[in-house]
Amino acid sequence: MRIVVALGGNALLRRGEPLTAENQRRNVRVACKALAPLAEKHQLVITHGNGPQVGLLALQSASLDEVEEYPLDVLGAQSEGMIGYMIEQELGNLMPTETAFATILTMVEVDPEDPAFQNPTKPIGPVYRREEANEISSQRGWKIARDGDMWRRVVPSPEPHRIFELRPIHWLLEKGAIVICAGGGGIPTAYNSEGNLEGVEVVIDKDRASSLLARQLNARLLVLATDEDGVYDRWGEIDQQKLDHATPEDMEKYEFDVGSMGPKVEAACDFVTRTGERAVIGSLLDLERMVEGNAGTQFTIE
Repeated sequence: MRIVVALGGNALLRRGEPLTAENQRRNVRVACKALAPLAEKHQLVITHGNGPQVGLLALQSASLDEVEEYPLDVLGAQSEGMIGYMIEQELGNLMPTETAFATILTMVEVDPEDPAFQNPTKPIGPVYRREEANEISSQRGWKIARDGDMWRRVVPSPEPHRIFELRPIHWLLEKGAIVICAGGGGIPTAYNSEGNLEGVEVVIDKDRASSLLARQLNARLLVLATDEDGVYDRWGEIDQQKLDHATPEDMEKYEFDVGSMGPKVEAACDFVTRTGERAVIGSLLDLERMVEGNAGTQFTIE
């Protein structure tokens, strides 16, 4: 079975954890232990978030007074290479030596007229206390927003429309490779007025990009792995309730945070509606049981 597994950026770097290479590698190692059994049985495509990582790269870039800050599309490409390398190495250490891996720098087209450009909602980078966030916002001119009980930088997150490297991804899968692609939702690009493709200053939501990728690859299952064990109604309240199974129609009566669970639910529902296949949202640690249909929040057409 062909499966697309989307690893949340926060599943690769736990909330509030220092953004060190050692911490990221340790979390990637945990993720790969969950992925390895799937890779032995299924055709596997891995996508991943990059919110904490690209935010860190932006901070590092901004700290250099003698050079201009690097744009988010370039930083996104850097994060694809960094995280893809770690996944290849750690998963490769758990698989037979002949297993083929490929990390693809994946450009994704967005519409420059997307209204999301005027409404930043995508959290990136580390979390801050309110006072620290306000200070950084004033210094850098960044937009900030609440993320749980803390604050983070937010950037525009337009809808993905086209995955440019789709054909090479197909070719690699047909040859039996495990493919890592569309990291961080892909490298955001758009055509300018002269018809040339160029990068844009946004971060594409990796769950929406993963849904598009899964559809175009004819995947049988879309797995959105995060640090929660499923989707909850009234999350954070005393009477919160986990949803074990849902249809796209069911989900219309609920509201979810646009900066976290909302895009995941939208991506799962969109994939199920357009393909009739199954999607699941849940904890990285429950990955095998999620694929079997026994954990997480399972989305089906009926």
